[in-house]
Amino acid sequence: MNLTREAIDLSYQACHRLARRSGSNFYPCFLGLSRDKRRAMDALYAFMRHTDDLADDPLPAELRRQSLDKWRNALRQALRGQFTPSPRRAATNGQAANSDYPCGPELLPALADVVQRYGVPPEHLQAVIDGVGMDLSRLRYETFDELAGYCERVASAVGLACIHIWGFRGREALEPARKCGIALQLTNILRDLKEDSAQDRVYLPLADLQQCGYSLDDLFRGVADERFVRLMEFEIGRAEWFYGEGAELIDHLEPDGRQVFGMMVSTYRALLRKIKRHPADVLQRRVRLSRPKKLQIAARWILWPPRVAALS
Repeated sequence: MNLTREAIDLSYQACHRLARRSGSNFYPCFLGLSRDKRRAMDALYAFMRHTDDLADDPLPAELRRQSLDKWRNALRQALRGQFTPSPRRAATNGQAANSDYPCGPELLPALADVVQRYGVPPEHLQAVIDGVGMDLSRLRYETFDELAGYCERVASAVGLACIHIWGFRGREALEPARKCGIALQLTNILRDLKEDSAQDRVYLPLADLQQCGYSLDDLFRGVADERFVRLMEFEIGRAEWFYGEGAELIDHLEPDGRQVFGMMVSTYRALLRKIKRHPADVLQRRVRLSRPKKLQIAARWILWPPRVAALS
């Protein structure tokens, strides 16, 4: 079915509501983009958020897997111009079931419009669904190579979709975008170590734990000894390497894309530095940046010309 411009605009509005209320570190970064790119990022973020919500729904894993399969099929249909209206989905994860919280099908007209306007490769969107689906069946990763495959689906694919909206020059941008996605996801993994282990999820490669003489039982008990510090130093060093390799992406982006990319990366690198100063904190709580620190980072990228050096 062909949608009217009004229907597409209503979809963009639903995406904006979801993105605005998310509380994500990413959302404020969108504000430096042009209006059209900002709306496109709202749609992309809303798609990612809804995909995560389906996987985190407090339902049996098999039902969540079925929901993801339906969502994958709905995405394919939407990208072919086929939109099937559906009733508003029930609230999950504490979200109220009201008109402020859109259901999945409401988001797809805007997302399909973004794919068409900006040439976002659909395989990146499908990769995100595949990556989120891995959380339903896989709770451990033996090696970093295995973990990297997961990071590429849930994070690098997002970055590769984003740069099509921001604007980039040349295929040389693709590899640093992939590596930067891995760096961001590694930071998330370290930040969420306590929360994930409470759900019996361990993303840190088991080979790394073994190398440092630190066991899963130690992790579950929150043991923060010299073995844990050694493990964290190793993982932080790996993340820092990927940030360094991904930093050159800024040179391949359009000006407003450089700004939003710089804000995102600087925010997450600041978070990683905070974890590095007190690694044992991640076993007690989710480490966060203060609001003044986030504002300081945003101001730096708004007031000064973007450059690779500023990403450090």
